[in-house]
Amino acid sequence: MRARVSVAIVAMLLASCSSGPERRAITPAQRQLVDRMGRAGAAGIDANGRADGGMSVAGTLAGRPFGIAVPARWNGQAVLFANGYSIPGSPVSVPADPVAKDPSGGFLTAAYKQGFAVGQSAFDKPAMAVKSGVANTLRLRGWFERLGTTRFYLGGASMGGNIVMALIEQHPRAFAGAMSACGVTGGWDSEVGSLVDLRAAYRYYTRGTKYALPGNPDIAANGVSPTPPTGLGFARTPWLFWQLKKMSGVMADLFKAARAKPDGPEARMVARIASVAKADADPASFIFPIMTAMVSMEDMRASFGGVVYGNVGKVYDSPLLTAREKADLNAGIQRIASDAPARAFAVQWHRSTGRFTTPLVAVHNRHDGLVFAQQALLLQQRVAAAGNDAHLFQLWAPSLQKDIPGTGLKGWAHCGFTPRQAAVLWNTLHGWVDSGRKPTAGVY
Repeated sequence: MRARVSVAIVAMLLASCSSGPERRAITPAQRQLVDRMGRAGAAGIDANGRADGGMSVAGTLAGRPFGIAVPARWNGQAVLFANGYSIPGSPVSVPADPVAKDPSGGFLTAAYKQGFAVGQSAFDKPAMAVKSGVANTLRLRGWFERLGTTRFYLGGASMGGNIVMALIEQHPRAFAGAMSACGVTGGWDSEVGSLVDLRAAYRYYTRGTKYALPGNPDIAANGVSPTPPTGLGFARTPWLFWQLKKMSGVMADLFKAARAKPDGPEARMVARIASVAKADADPASFIFPIMTAMVSMEDMRASFGGVVYGNVGKVYDSPLLTAREKADLNAGIQRIASDAPARAFAVQWHRSTGRFTTPLVAVHNRHDGLVFAQQALLLQQRVAAAGNDAHLFQLWAPSLQKDIPGTGLKGWAHCGFTPRQAAVLWNTLHGWVDSGRKPTAGVY
């Protein structure tokens, strides 16, 4: 997912060092399709032939970049994808060829190989962009429809999974089927709450130690700036690397010390933070959420129109704490109040209701380093409360441990799915829509 902080930075560096795709001519029939694309509203079109006989097309719609791939034998149907969260200040872009650089981890590629056109639209801004993600995905859908596309499917990962929920609940006839992977399928009040609670608990238990986070300790604000000072824009990538390294470094040191001495103070610190914040006592499950909160609070406030999650009045608890320790925690942990306009915006963009008629395949890892499994459980509960089980097929994928860049540690992956699993998701969804029969458990 593009929300993964360190992975996103590595991708930025690779993109800056790599050359563009090999140029290939397109056929006369493809040229005619490209001409129709222009008449349908696309601007700045760059069409390139693919080695398999299809073509990739990049351009803009109403100023928003898009990238699609059309197979040589297009069946007249399309699969659109909504990507995840990106760091504030990062470029707003999509791959020109969404098969060569598949943002879905294999979902789009599997559909393309079966004759479906695939693609995505960029959002209006980086970071929190659900509202524009919905609008721009619908714009791309409308453009495809003007080209004669007969059926649409939808996929999304992480924040993109939240965009999927907004689209199928607010536009029930737009897509024949949808897929959410590792998505924020509950809503932003709960997801942001998980990030804030973890940052607050970490701050409380590491205060005055060498493991304290750098920068501003206020959990309602950015801890560090994701963008360099004025005049240093040319150094954006190394600046962000440096900021991330400062944060991940102290947390990695905490986990290394905890593992070196399992009965020592660092191990007790990790256990208490995890227990209070209801998180895994895992390096990735600390590092990625806390870094996200450290660089994103100001963007979230601007995007939501205020503070979306508050912990005033919340009673933090843990079976690891004595009564005195619990009282001290609740007296000493930082409190912030939420704002009514922000809560209302988060309900609209988007707190899922569980009421949708589009067949939805949703998959999550039970251990996810950024979007916790709570999101999948919230979706399950709301669908059950709405009596809507017929439209949800929910899967749990085996959790994966991956290297955490620059730390020498491994932790639970965010969106820990393989290309084979992504292809299974596509085939499961497509089969459901074509047959009209909901899949059974154990397909994954």
